[in-house]
Amino acid sequence: MQVYNAPLRDMRFVMHELHNSAAHVAEIGQPDVTEELMDSILEEAGKFATDVLLPINASGDEEGCRLENGVVRTPKGFVEAYRKFCEAGWGALSSPVEYGGQGLPEVLGKMVEEMQCSANLSFGLYPGLTHGATLTLEGHGTEELKRRYLPKMIDGTWSGTMCLTEAHCGTDLGMMRSKASPQADGSYKINGAKIFISAGEHDLTENIVHLVLARMDGAPKGIKGVSMFLVPKFIPNDEGRPGARNGVTCTAIEHKMGLKASATTQLYFDDATGWLVGEAHKGMRAMFTMMNAERLSVGIQGLGVAETAYQSAAFYAKDRIQGRALSGARHPDRAADPIIVHPDVRRSLMTVRAYVEGCRALSGWVATSLDLESKASDPQRRQEAEDFTALMTPVVKALFTDLGFELSSMALQVYGGHGYIRDHGMEQLVRDARICMIYEGANGIQALDLVGRKMPAHMGRFLRQFFHPVQAFIEANAADPKVLPLAKSFAALQQATAHIATMSLKDPEEAGAAATDYLRLMGLVALGFMWAKAAKVAEAKLPEANGDAGFYKAKLTTAQFFADRLLPQTGALWSAIRAGKASMMELEEAAF
Repeated sequence: MQVYNAPLRDMRFVMHELHNSAAHVAEIGQPDVTEELMDSILEEAGKFATDVLLPINASGDEEGCRLENGVVRTPKGFVEAYRKFCEAGWGALSSPVEYGGQGLPEVLGKMVEEMQCSANLSFGLYPGLTHGATLTLEGHGTEELKRRYLPKMIDGTWSGTMCLTEAHCGTDLGMMRSKASPQADGSYKINGAKIFISAGEHDLTENIVHLVLARMDGAPKGIKGVSMFLVPKFIPNDEGRPGARNGVTCTAIEHKMGLKASATTQLYFDDATGWLVGEAHKGMRAMFTMMNAERLSVGIQGLGVAETAYQSAAFYAKDRIQGRALSGARHPDRAADPIIVHPDVRRSLMTVRAYVEGCRALSGWVATSLDLESKASDPQRRQEAEDFTALMTPVVKALFTDLGFELSSMALQVYGGHGYIRDHGMEQLVRDARICMIYEGANGIQALDLVGRKMPAHMGRFLRQFFHPVQAFIEANAADPKVLPLAKSFAALQQATAHIATMSLKDPEEAGAAATDYLRLMGLVALGFMWAKAAKVAEAKLPEANGDAGFYKAKLTTAQFFADRLLPQTGALWSAIRAGKASMMELEEAAF
């Protein structure tokens, strides 16, 4: 049995106490979005996740999707759950008001998104892909396309996809073969085949809007010749309803390791009618609007799955009795003690808890920057927020999803053999978490993006948006010994940054060899910073906490665990980075 109840108290702590939601909403011009309003939305979202989405998670995995005469049927309960999802307006939470959205802050939207991922990741992909598609269309579509498509995508009547990958090219999209031929009416005929398309075909919505990368006739070779097109499953008629069926066919659904209730499809475009989104041959610019949004969302997916894994494992550890505590029987009236008394079980649970709460705090910081990037009145603040988001996007995507898989596996270990069988649902969480490390840019690509593009960009300007606040916090709290682990780890990060910058000028492979370790190093320092700040808040609140004393004490204890047991990994990562590429690259290809 999977256990999940939305961690509302910790979410409120992150939004209101750690990141000061009152000051934040004032800065983005939304002072009417009060703490009370946000809390009520979180509470209702938690109920929806636990009462509607969680009960169909395991059954959806068991049943999976099926393809019938070109139509994908989702598992039992998904159509009804999606109807309730749309009626409640969950998909429109942070979307623009002018197209029917609620325009609420991204920091709130990300918390709700985490709940959906925790309760039912397969379900969450359907509206999640649509949200990314609406952001792309909003940023790059013509007014006509936005007027015609955005309202129905935002209210959930229509859904969206991103069609990039082809059988012969994934990361290297310049190799794609899909073609777009211009027509006299300004539209294009799209021809080609795409694979691994999440939510590419399903029975939840009346129409599906595909954003497709293809190459125009006579386009430049490589990535500079790729354009983006909007290709609906049904072409809307004059009344805005689905009209003629377009030339888009689902030829197969992928048989996957996990996420079996999410339809991952192969699509064939045969003279399908599409419209250009953005500029000709600038499709990658439009694509990255959606890709960057999806990368942050995929990071939230890793966090969400890890939260459910933690809650489930903690519940089991308090219920399962095996052996006696090393210090003597804790429950002499029972045949054995619950396994939560054992240090190694505690190590596992504390590790998962510390990472999950740290990631939630970091996601809140990034989400506030998303708000500032689009809504702050001060142009400098908008630029700073954009720089910070750009820097942290690969970190959040890779770190959170690596941890999502690692922590789900660790939580499964708490169950012993019972975790490996299907009855408890833990093996599903491990299987579901694994793809998050791969799609929307495999995590090795995220690391290369960080060291190859984000780190040197504008003479290190992006880095300053992270380094400066960490440095300022350390200096302001220099007398506090609890901040010393963060200071040591931050020093290692600074040294590693300078080392990679110097070595990569001589040999670009040195940066590539260091990339994954550097991303983890930066991620750990970011989590350490969040925990150090969280501890300061908890310490200040504890004397007058009253009923919340237990929460703040747990926060302080978990912060200390992170500093003692997890943050020291930064030293080993810095040592690995210093070792360079030699032993990694020396073997001849034939020796592998």
